[in-house]
Amino acid sequence: MCTQIACASIVVLDLLQNDNGCLYEDYKIVHLQIPYIPGFLAFREAPVLLELLEKMKRQCSPFYPQCLMVDGNGLLHPRAMLRELLSLDKVHFVGSGLACHLGVTADIPTIGIGKNLHHVDGLSKSEVRKFLEAEENSSKDLITLTGYSGRIWGAALRSTNDSLKPIYVSIGHRISLDSAIKLVRLTCKYRVPEPVRQADMRSRNFLQKNQGLV
Repeated sequence: MCTQIACASIVVLDLLQNDNGCLYEDYKIVHLQIPYIPGFLAFREAPVLLELLEKMKRQCSPFYPQCLMVDGNGLLHPRAMLRELLSLDKVHFVGSGLACHLGVTADIPTIGIGKNLHHVDGLSKSEVRKFLEAEENSSKDLITLTGYSGRIWGAALRSTNDSLKPIYVSIGHRISLDSAIKLVRLTCKYRVPEPVRQADMRSRNFLQKNQGLV
């Protein structure tokens, strides 16, 4: 079986500091045995992220995050419709994205941050971008993503003034969409919120410095 090397990372930032100072960071290099299958990212990535969260809870509990921003979708997920159709209310991570899976399993508020829009309930990336780029919407930085069914799945947010591509914010677990959007706005220096951006940058640096482990 062909395996892939990946680096799981968790970074805790302090919103009370002007520079969102880093309070805690941890990484783990893993050999992924499960292949990448679109829509099933949680089953590949969640176990190692949960392991890092449990390690932090045991060793550095004062820094355990009050809310987790996840580099992946929450309810804004193509398989969320499956959950709605089957009414699987007690198993929230079935038919939902990585942010839902982590939130329910770790019992922590989570926010899904998507860099691309999945086709969900009639929503499409081309339509959202066309709407944002329309002249009459040039001053808008937020679009609520309402599907054909009338359900609100999340929001497309142009997080900085010069950002042409929106990010896609959705509920993961134990948080409202309004609160999720406010937190994302508070942490956006660039297009991607700092917790997600810093985790990505720092994990790449960790991999470069630890080539021997790879």
